[in-house]
Amino acid sequence: MLDPLTLDQLRILAVVADTGSFSAAARQLGRVQSAISQSMRTLETALGTAIFDRAGKIPTLNDAGRVILADARRLIEGAGALKARAESINSDIEPELTLAVDAIFPVEVLAGSLKDLARQFPDLPVTLYTEGLSDAEQRLRDGTARLALYVPFGEVADNRDMEYLVRIPTVAVVAADHPLAAIEGPLGRDVLEREVQLVLTDRTSIADGLSGGIISHRKWRFADLTTRLEFLLAGFGWCRRMPTHMVREHIASGRLKVLDLKEQSGPDLAIHIVYVRGRPPGRAGRWLIDHLRKELQDCVGCGEEMVESV
Repeated sequence: MLDPLTLDQLRILAVVADTGSFSAAARQLGRVQSAISQSMRTLETALGTAIFDRAGKIPTLNDAGRVILADARRLIEGAGALKARAESINSDIEPELTLAVDAIFPVEVLAGSLKDLARQFPDLPVTLYTEGLSDAEQRLRDGTARLALYVPFGEVADNRDMEYLVRIPTVAVVAADHPLAAIEGPLGRDVLEREVQLVLTDRTSIADGLSGGIISHRKWRFADLTTRLEFLLAGFGWCRRMPTHMVREHIASGRLKVLDLKEQSGPDLAIHIVYVRGRPPGRAGRWLIDHLRKELQDCVGCGEEMVESV
């Protein structure tokens, strides 16, 4: 059986409440007053309760009507969102954008770009996962993310497509009051291996077997970069590959010192956009990627220049 309750009735109810009378609602909607009155009676019948007080000359909402009006407005808004979602899908805009982003990604660039994305696509729902080592890849594997931005480790699965996004420079650093900071470089393994090294650990099995440039005999492992940075600043140990954009202000202020190592840390961290083959970014995802490329140039380039001047 068809439900006699219609969206049109709810919209008329909202207009009646906004204009203050059936006649004013009829004029705004371009209908006759009798049609408005009949629609409201049909709504009351469908709901099984009176929502207007008709004792006076002009029908007014009763207590039940005021509560139902609030629910009606939410349903009208939801219907509008549903229609906008369908229009977005027809325009090649993702019904929802789910991102898994490696924690080394510059957060200020990410936040600014997502803010601009929200202005460009106001009806697009966005879910963001900020992840540690290999966790972004795991989000892609289990289907909770459509796009992942991270540094691929090892071989990439055959059903993945990748696009290079940006190279994140890294630097070896230690707290200014740490014993290593007082030693003139270049520093070799014989010196470094005696001190505690702060390293990242993987919470998944994806990056099993990767040493991550470990030199020291004593290691403190961390699951996230932010916590490792706090322990680094507190002087608990040294880091071989800290993303430059995370430490440049601390280096400039003198809280951290760049270490001169005999062994170079290897190539910078190359972040890629990764997605399942056959499910490339839609129009919103592609807009975000292009926006990130532009914004990243200033952030990352500034970091490289700063380290070279230290």
